[in-house]
Amino acid sequence: MARVDNSCLKTVVAPLERLKLEYIVRGEQKHLLELIKTIAVTQGLRGFWKGNLVNILRTAPFKAVNFCAFDTYRKQLLRLSGNEETTNVERFVAGAAAGVTATVMCLPLDTVRTKLVARGGEALGGVVGAFQHVIRTEGFFSLYKGLVPSILSMAPAAAVFYGVYDILKSAYLHSPEGRKRILYMKQQGAELNAFDQLELGPVRTLLHGAIAGACAEAATYPFEVIRRQLQLQGRASKLSSLATCAKIIEHGGVPALYAGLIPSLLQVLPSASISYFVYEFMKIVLKVE
Repeated sequence: MARVDNSCLKTVVAPLERLKLEYIVRGEQKHLLELIKTIAVTQGLRGFWKGNLVNILRTAPFKAVNFCAFDTYRKQLLRLSGNEETTNVERFVAGAAAGVTATVMCLPLDTVRTKLVARGGEALGGVVGAFQHVIRTEGFFSLYKGLVPSILSMAPAAAVFYGVYDILKSAYLHSPEGRKRILYMKQQGAELNAFDQLELGPVRTLLHGAIAGACAEAATYPFEVIRRQLQLQGRASKLSSLATCAKIIEHGGVPALYAGLIPSLLQVLPSASISYFVYEFMKIVLKVE
């Protein structure tokens, strides 16, 4: 279900992802509008979609594993606790566990994408060539460089992403307006179309998804910057996560840990909202409890 929207969605927001990586991976110092103009002049429109294929290959299974794992972990925690409804703690724990699961499974593709976007990535010969180059020159396990900061980043990010959405959803459904909507849906039953069967309604589903995505991105963005820098390091210049963080701050100060945050948020808002909308919609279409 979660894979349905990702290819089109990632292609649409790929220019924002490209801009974010320019700040993180290449240490770009230009203002956002100036950077957009530079890429357009030097690489043309196609430059904004550089690395998009591998991003789609990474994101589709990543999102699918994330959503599936979250529902699985949440149901298991609910069963173990014996509660009638998932608690906020269980929501955050299930989200964190889902993020870790997806990260471990999909990190190699993310590492390859980082290599392709970095300087000299054009010479690697695409996705397959980049895989071969990394394994040949740095070894198989180098595909998991940055695993620790990735987990440290994804665990709280997924916890916030799923936790905030679930809390907002639960708060609405327990409100007078939410109870009225649920009652209406029960009375109408099968007469409602799939859009009208959304518990939050289309607009609120999109809005809550966007809020959850923005909260998760802003809360954990420095880990993303550190992870990208670790993925670029060769054997000779390999530093620990803490040393990499210190180096980033030394060269650019604390704001350097948030380099590219604005284009990242612009990307996350539609991505998170549409992801949740499609996820909720497809659960209704496929009649998944």
